[in-house]
Amino acid sequence: MKQILSSFQEAVKDISDGSTLMVGGFGLCGIPENLILALAESGTKDLTIISNNCGVDDWGLGLLLKNKQIKKMISSYVGENKEFERQVLSGELEVELVPQGTLAEKIRAGGAGIPAFFTPAGYGTQIAEGKETRSFNGKEYVLEEALTADYSLIRGYRADKMGNIIYNNTAQNFSPMIAAAGKVTIAEVEELAEAGEIDPNTIHTPGIYVQKLIVGAQEKRIERLTVQKTG
Repeated sequence: MKQILSSFQEAVKDISDGSTLMVGGFGLCGIPENLILALAESGTKDLTIISNNCGVDDWGLGLLLKNKQIKKMISSYVGENKEFERQVLSGELEVELVPQGTLAEKIRAGGAGIPAFFTPAGYGTQIAEGKETRSFNGKEYVLEEALTADYSLIRGYRADKMGNIIYNNTAQNFSPMIAAAGKVTIAEVEELAEAGEIDPNTIHTPGIYVQKLIVGAQEKRIERLTVQKTG
């Protein structure tokens, strides 16, 4: 049985200043929004955040950014957040931009215990500056180091009390890799089942990667709402 928590504040209380966090989600899809809210309320600062992006100005990781709780951001896309741009240009925020496929593989490698790997992505660009390069079969590659974190925050659709998790379609995104790459993985889920109630063939993240569970409803905001014009 995993530790099942009763409040989101309790779930993040052990996250200390200066921690490195991986956070699941793609835009606002599949983000652990209640854990992020609790972390914003906690005031924990000097965080290094590893995530595909940094939410938007008023939701998701953008809340931590607005509170100036993030010291460094490692991500692949930051274009939806004006406060992100402001902090980068003013020197308040350190940023490491990584090609999206490379970011996914750096996280996957960290969870698999692989310290580094070679990839062709980024060779000949600023991404490769200061990194080792090698030629394989006439093609140039860049050495990328794996990523791990003190804590991983993810969101699932359904879990059982052993920590086995199912995600809702594309809300799965980076979460399975992130769950494996954190020393402590905290999962917020919409539904909690008894052990044995979930078909093993449908499990996306095995419980071995999850240390803490909490159940809560999410707003599931839409990042950019587009509707058809009338008339």
